[in-house]
Amino acid sequence: MSYYIFITEEGVTYQHNSTSPEPDIENCQVIGFAKGNNEDEAFKNLTKENEYLLYMNFNKIICIELKNEDYYGKAKYFYLGEYK
Repeated sequence: MSYYIFITEEGVTYQHNSTSPEPDIENCQVIGFAKGNNEDEAFKNLTKENEYLLYMNFNKIICIELKNEDYYGKAKYFYLGEYK
């Protein structure tokens, strides 16, 4: 089985402590993670385990296969403050 991340480009995001009525940044939002033998099976598992997603306003969901099963434990972190 493979592991997948589901994201959307829909929706808006505000930075921490934002006072603007308009969204501060365009980005992708994580919808969830699921596993399956392929993308379709993983999406079915995602919606089965998180039925509330079917009632959200998101429509277009992007599925990306994750390279590592331990995707979180093997993640590399970057801190923008170190690059300023």
